[in-house]
Amino acid sequence: MKPIHFLFALTIGLSGSVFAAGGHDHAHEHVALHGGIVAEAKDIDFELVAKPDSLRLYARDHGKPVDVTKASAKLTLLAGGVKQDVTLKPSGDKLEAVGQFKAAGAKAIALVEILASLP
Repeated sequence: MKPIHFLFALTIGLSGSVFAAGGHDHAHEHVALHGGIVAEAKDIDFELVAKPDSLRLYARDHGKPVDVTKASAKLTLLAGGVKQDVTLKPSGDKLEAVGQFKAAGAKAIALVEILASLP
């Protein structure tokens, strides 16, 4: 198993999708399937669903769910001069944290580690 690291930033509370800089010359769409905000990193779509009491991060590779059972994520929320660091852990088909979060209008920076099998 080799860890693959993904780093991306997005703003919570905006509708639509956020994409990494550069062209999008590939065939998959960046659709929010869970009502969140989508960001792409290394051809993986990450969808963050942020609520005041939970943060959920879904990962898809060309539309197919990524196995996150051995993944982790560190999310930094920046809102109104307040910084909140959160660790997301596997929960079914997503990474999740529960608690109290200042998510509305926040900016989020995520560092995600997914263990992948080597060919």
